Amino acid sequence: MIAVVQGEDAQRTSEALTSVGFASTRMTSSGGFLQQGNVTFLIGVEDTRVTEAVEVIRENCRERSRYLTPMPPVPEPGEFFMPYPVEVQVGGATVFVVPVDSFEKI
Repeated sequence: MIAVVQGEDAQRTSEALTSVGFASTRMTSSGGFLQQGNVTFLIGVEDTRVTEAVEVIRENCRERSRYLTPMPPVPEPGEFFMPYPVEVQVGGATVFVVPVDSFEKI
């Protein structure tokens, strides 16, 4: 599994995964759209435990509202642009379940 988790949820998610026996590799990453900090977890999971792992991630990650000021467009001469903050939803997790022929813990 590959799970991209918002930075604010990463420590809690890591601890929850470990507490139920899921080992993971943690890599710092950032989102492309908002450029906010994320953590990407690589988790080797047996097929029979995929649902359990997804549920642990779901229980420890949540969406949040943020207000961001959009980048102004390139103005034409004489135009005036007044940016107003817009509310966007950030956070939660994006989980990819990827079939792997085999993996070994050495």
